[in-house]
Amino acid sequence: MTPKVSIIIAVGVPGDYVVECIDACLRLDYPEYEIIVLPDDDWKPPEQSIRVIPTGRVRPAEKRDRGVNESTGEIVAIIDDDAYPERDWLSRAIPHFDDPSVAAVGGPGMTPPGDNLLRRISGWIYESPLVSGGYTYRYRPGRMRDVDDYPTSSLIIRKADFIEAGGFDTEYWPGEDTILCLKLTENLGKRIVYDPGVRVYHHRREIFGGHLRQVRSYALHRGFFARKFPATSLRASYFVPSVFTVFFLFGWMTVWLRMPLFMVWIGIMGLYGILALLYSLRTVNPAGIVGVFTGTFLTHITYGIWFILGLLSPDLHD
Repeated sequence: MTPKVSIIIAVGVPGDYVVECIDACLRLDYPEYEIIVLPDDDWKPPEQSIRVIPTGRVRPAEKRDRGVNESTGEIVAIIDDDAYPERDWLSRAIPHFDDPSVAAVGGPGMTPPGDNLLRRISGWIYESPLVSGGYTYRYRPGRMRDVDDYPTSSLIIRKADFIEAGGFDTEYWPGEDTILCLKLTENLGKRIVYDPGVRVYHHRREIFGGHLRQVRSYALHRGFFARKFPATSLRASYFVPSVFTVFFLFGWMTVWLRMPLFMVWIGIMGLYGILALLYSLRTVNPAGIVGVFTGTFLTHITYGIWFILGLLSPDLHD
């Protein structure tokens, strides 16, 4: 017997993206599920069967906690309001829950093919190994694996495990997903499975303003979490952009110390530029090449600075 799934969509003021998300959810090939939308204020959904629970202006974590508490399914599928799933999103994910050790399943959040060029540039940057390192599987299909930290832009969770873990129950955003995953893996000793076939399409922020603001927010919280939640956030890969930023900003000063050191700095920066350019060329579009090349550099610098600020912050408040 297939378990019932409750799809949880937290949103502030519903717009075109959440309607797109709902439309895609209504076309899922899974036999039994409900859709719960949690906007700030009351809202008339495009389909009468959809449950709408107004929450007032609260954080996404609080909306999702309430959505899960109001749900009737054995499994809860959390998806961002600016994402939409492929038709087999649930039917591909649910079989993993036959294993009682599995608490959650996630898959790649890919850039929608219909996004404009400015948004696709942001997507190409996130997909770049030069930017995301070993985490590119979050933005394009990778190999199946277990993970211990996964974004709630698309995360399907066993409701009983969610409740036992205490839900999100956090004031942090973004970063609520890191805290939940930490509870599931560390406190409950459960598994989170990444399946490349459990796919959603996630709209990106436009380059450069929206994209860099998002990077700044991610970096600030990850830096803070590296100190507060070291089990999943104190990792060398998260420090790399900051090391690069310090190297870029101050390495040129070696010209006053020893010329060989300065030439090393020139060589490393040149190699970085070549790698960034080679990846940028895959976009073919001339504007895309410039955008990805420039955006890659600015993403590293922005993340590097704000990660350090997060690492040094005594606390974070929204």
